[in-house]
Amino acid sequence: MQADDAVPDAVQALVALVPSLPKVLLHDHLDGGLRPATLVELAAQIDHALPATDPDELAAWFVDAASAGSLERYLETFAHTVAVLQTADALRRVAREAVLDLAADGVVYAELRYAPEQHVEGGLSLQEVVDAVGAGVDEGVTQAREAGTPVRVQLVLCAMRHLDRWAEVAELAVTNRDAGVVGFDLAGPEDGYPASAHPEVFAMLRAAHFPFTLHAGEAAGVESVSDAVAAGALRLGHGVRLVDDVGSDDLGDRFGLVAHWVRDQRLALEVCPSSNVQTGAAPSVAEHPVTRLRRLGFAVTVNTDNRLQSGTTLGRELALLVEQAGWTLHDLEDVAVTAAAQAFLHHDERAALIDTVIRPAYAAARGGRHRA
Repeated sequence: MQADDAVPDAVQALVALVPSLPKVLLHDHLDGGLRPATLVELAAQIDHALPATDPDELAAWFVDAASAGSLERYLETFAHTVAVLQTADALRRVAREAVLDLAADGVVYAELRYAPEQHVEGGLSLQEVVDAVGAGVDEGVTQAREAGTPVRVQLVLCAMRHLDRWAEVAELAVTNRDAGVVGFDLAGPEDGYPASAHPEVFAMLRAAHFPFTLHAGEAAGVESVSDAVAAGALRLGHGVRLVDDVGSDDLGDRFGLVAHWVRDQRLALEVCPSSNVQTGAAPSVAEHPVTRLRRLGFAVTVNTDNRLQSGTTLGRELALLVEQAGWTLHDLEDVAVTAAAQAFLHHDERAALIDTVIRPAYAAARGGRHRA
């Protein structure tokens, strides 16, 4: 960190700049990003009781309830969002609004993830769920482009770790690879449900040359990261517990085998600062492992996880890191470039995103001067 970046006026100036900077988001859950007003409206249509019916009060409830200090308690809040997402119309609307909200936040590329198996209680098939979400994304992308805030959005399908539809959802993802689905994930309770429970699922994905990211190193420790890496994950959802595999002594930092492998192989960490603080994976944004992991050379990206539960946006996450952890413009550019480089896109598409969108915007933010 450069000394002048720590000056309060400079910090304020950088925070003010964040909204205009192009952002790349790799870890954002569709069912964790509903607009509070939309949730109130959809709940009323099906007579689902909410903790509050005023959108502002409901938004505050979600943040408070999700801040209980455990992943399990955090996940309980999804009972309300999933309940209202059981029809094609609701899924389509929420997907469209998510795209528009991300575009308004300055996100230029995003991967939205969701678990199709959680949206079939109203009679939809898994494929009908995928079709509805895809249609909503397409509508949102079109509307964002017409509004002058273009964004590209792809989809990642999740299987719930504690259920038994891993293979079915993985096959669904591969089937829809030409319909905007670019990856597979495991979501839900992390501890006690290792990826190694179903090695055949990941063998199939690898044989199909289909990428996957796995939640690991959030509620469970380094062993969960090792498990995800052994399965063949190209990215790690959260991954912050990797810091437990990095010690230090008088001679400097000491890496364990897992930490060395993740860094050496450039496996991206999809870090979600506010969410990690809420679930107890980090004590605060100021003390969040993301800063140390980035300084140590890990492929760090910054993400929102669940915008409703954390009351956040990607712009807010980046601003908090500037204000509380001393991040500089260089740090922000680095995580944006890393995220674009680690996106589940073809190489030429990633390069174009970096070279024609991200780098020029940051050069302009520096006054047109390229960093040496």
